[in-house]
Amino acid sequence: MAKPLAHLMISALPSEIDIDVIIPVPLHPTRLRAREFNQSLLLADQLSRHLSRPVSATNLVRTVATDPQTTLSRQERLRNLRKAFEICTPQDLSEKRILLVDDVYTTGATLNECAKTLRKSGAGPVFALTLARTVDTALVPDRFFAEQAQQPLTTIGI
Repeated sequence: MAKPLAHLMISALPSEIDIDVIIPVPLHPTRLRAREFNQSLLLADQLSRHLSRPVSATNLVRTVATDPQTTLSRQERLRNLRKAFEICTPQDLSEKRILLVDDVYTTGATLNECAKTLRKSGAGPVFALTLARTVDTALVPDRFFAEQAQQPLTTIGI
């Protein structure tokens, strides 16, 4: 699904974006072995083909095996990722304009921590692109909640 999903991402890219390198958000080696693929790398590869820019998949690394972000609150997500990323060869990214790629944007904690790590290492501007964005339940229209309330009482445990 990387190719059609990346095409959705490409359609959202500003036409004037000027980058030197594409960097996918890395997985910790333990998680990568368990999953057997990095979804952000698959998307970055497709973006690379469209933009004719290289992918750097080994310079930004996740050095800490953090808990999955999906199970954590916003504050826990921020704490969970502190100092979880490192740059292997900072000189390769010096003043480079970077497109950071991830699959889902929830709180922005992962992208923010990656961008901070890249900028501290001497990279130039860091742009982020994700395939999807979660929606806060506070923003969901009331009609969805009304539909749930119409369920028979026996299905909701009463």
